[in-house]
Amino acid sequence: MKSWALPVALSLLAMPAAFAVADTAAWSWKLPPHVPEPRVPADNAMSAAKVELGRHLFYDTRLSGNGTLSCASCHHQERAFTDGRPLPVGSTGEFAHRNAPGLANSAWHATYNWANPALVSLEQQMEIPLFSDDPVEMGVNDANRAEVLDRLRREPIYPPLFRQSFPDEAEPLSMAAVIKAIAAFQRALVSADSRYDRYLQGKESFTASEERGMNLFFGEKVECHHCHGSFNFNDQVVHRKSRVVETLFHNTGLYDIDGQGSYPYPNRGVFESTARPEDMGAFRAPSLRNVEVTAPYMHDGSAASLEEVIEQYAQGGRVTASGPHRGDGRLNPYKSGLISKIDLSAQDKQDLLSFLKTLTDEAFLNDPKLSDPWRPRR
Repeated sequence: MKSWALPVALSLLAMPAAFAVADTAAWSWKLPPHVPEPRVPADNAMSAAKVELGRHLFYDTRLSGNGTLSCASCHHQERAFTDGRPLPVGSTGEFAHRNAPGLANSAWHATYNWANPALVSLEQQMEIPLFSDDPVEMGVNDANRAEVLDRLRREPIYPPLFRQSFPDEAEPLSMAAVIKAIAAFQRALVSADSRYDRYLQGKESFTASEERGMNLFFGEKVECHHCHGSFNFNDQVVHRKSRVVETLFHNTGLYDIDGQGSYPYPNRGVFESTARPEDMGAFRAPSLRNVEVTAPYMHDGSAASLEEVIEQYAQGGRVTASGPHRGDGRLNPYKSGLISKIDLSAQDKQDLLSFLKTLTDEAFLNDPKLSDPWRPRR
């Protein structure tokens, strides 16, 4: 199954100055029956031209303040748009505070980033890496914004593609349009062709170990499904027909550095925006789609492997024996009631791992329509 398709081939690199053929018809979602159509903002409708524009911008280092970093620098397709590091590095060499989240199926997220209830759209979220100064990521600011836009104007591909994507705008090439185009590309990052998806459609069978792992995952013994039970394997989901949207955040017992529930600064979860003690260490449950390739794990990249993650949940939290984060997260007073010690055998753990690997979508990880369009010119 192809997640999305451009109805007309875009010969961008061959004849950039003459480019004017992208399809601007209404977007058509290509989804299996168990995946509902996502909600799209009325002021940023999908189109093939806009998605292609967003793809070029996503991979373009000229979009950063100093011209060294693209969105894709921290979001690699083969890693389901994560970067394989505990913490990403911004354009000026500063480390981000949190692990780079995967972007697959972000069209269906109710909130964005790890612990910000106020970020409820991809357009809002895009402003963070572009403009943040603590830490600097893309490094765009008032002093260099005009220069960044001028770089884009000088690229022959961009002016016609901006005009096609935003035909009603007097000045189509703007920072607001950049944000909307990248958000459109991110909405097109649909991952719904894993072995699990094909299993649901009767096109694939599971091994005995995968079947046992699935039953554990969705059963009441392990209870993974309480936070990862939706079609997107998370618990913050919004789609076109959603009426009630829950925005849940969870303390999973990673830390307890003072014996009173504290998490390491500045990664203290929703507490950073609410200052409520009960929000200490509360983070969004990420989607587990393609989780096999998105190591390291957790909001701070502190779990190196899936085996480590499974063991942590089996123990009902993490014990940090030494160092500045020393403490017993299992005893954190704000830990979710869903997190408690689970009696898992070695076979149980292997079965869970086997099931999680069925969520890998090889077509998504290798889809040329999601890849770097600038690569032939580099």
